[in-house]
Amino acid sequence: MPRLSQWEGAIGRRIRLRDLFVFFTVLECGSMSKAALRLGVSTPSVSELVADLEHAVGARLLDRSPKGVVATRFGEALLSRGMAAFDELRQAIRDIESIADPGSGEVRIGCPESATSFLAEVIEHVTALHPRVRFVVREAYPPYRELIDREIDLVFSRMAAPPDSGPGNDLQVETLFDDPFFAVVGKGNPLARRRKIDLAELAGARWIIPPTDVMAGLFVTDAFRARGLDPPTPHITTFSIHLRNDLASRGNCISVLPRSVLRLGIPRYGLKELPLKLSARPSPLTIVTMRNRSLTAAAQAFIQSAREVARAFSPAAGRPGARHRTARS
Repeated sequence: MPRLSQWEGAIGRRIRLRDLFVFFTVLECGSMSKAALRLGVSTPSVSELVADLEHAVGARLLDRSPKGVVATRFGEALLSRGMAAFDELRQAIRDIESIADPGSGEVRIGCPESATSFLAEVIEHVTALHPRVRFVVREAYPPYRELIDREIDLVFSRMAAPPDSGPGNDLQVETLFDDPFFAVVGKGNPLARRRKIDLAELAGARWIIPPTDVMAGLFVTDAFRARGLDPPTPHITTFSIHLRNDLASRGNCISVLPRSVLRLGIPRYGLKELPLKLSARPSPLTIVTMRNRSLTAAAQAFIQSAREVARAFSPAAGRPGARHRTARS
């Protein structure tokens, strides 16, 4: 095992956190002059600090390209490991804050709009237990760059396993519960009073759905093709679940919503599920995290609350969620 003196001589005295931070900022800004402006220093100072860092590691870290300054292969290696080190330091400070003030802290969450109803339930659950916990919510979709770049702690997702997002990325998925999708209409729609509906009757209906390459749109395509029918051309294509709910509740549009939204949103929008089976595929709601990344106490409490809230949506969700890992690239 290396002695402390070896650490200081080999790395500790050569690489400074300030230099790493400047290096990260240059890559984020795409130029040394823009980085200098953000940092409030001169461009020559930034150039000198980057040169010191290159001398410390013994390799060229930056190259110029038509799009600005980019990392070399050596720079990419330092960026990946260095960002992880900085993130661990930030997490350590957040842990210290949590220890000093139990029940406080911040959770940064990525969430598609179709999972916000469930997210609201989880936030209420966490807040009842830990009133001082703060939440930052951002929309997040595959390939989960915000999570990989450690800008957020976790992501709610509707994929059983995340896509391969590049070398060194190791994402972990925990299934909370299966959240199947249903065709829905407003209570004033004539279809709402029907006990039996043949899918062929809806081929020419006004559908309002997400794009067909995401789960809700894919399930509509599945249902029609399983019957040997051409999928309908959507009257409106949108990711916005609020727009889908609003138009379905006030007009003759047919929308597609997950069960969790139906259970939590029916009182607000007055929607009714149609007696149709859209797809036999599983449609799990999952939590995606970075494996081998330490989560703060607040983030861990949030995940535990998500598991507990999930029990209301599936009997099987009370057991620990199934875990899947993407292969390392």
